[in-house]
Amino acid sequence: MRRGCIAVSKVQCDSCHKFLEYGERYLAIDDEEGKRQHLCVDCCLSRGYASYRAERGEQIITFFPEG
Repeated sequence: MRRGCIAVSKVQCDSCHKFLEYGERYLAIDDEEGKRQHLCVDCCLSRGYASYRAERGEQIITFFPEG
């Protein structure tokens, strides 16, 4: 299961090991075994978990696919 989150405490990206600042967005992914993975926006974009979408004349980043 995927969840789009906002960092309110110390969170580290499991891919690039960057610490996320307060208020930064990240993606939490739970796999079938119950392990949780945290990914920053840059890692999500490079892995295809996030994409840009035009909404109300602006480009926004979304973690969830259209459909």
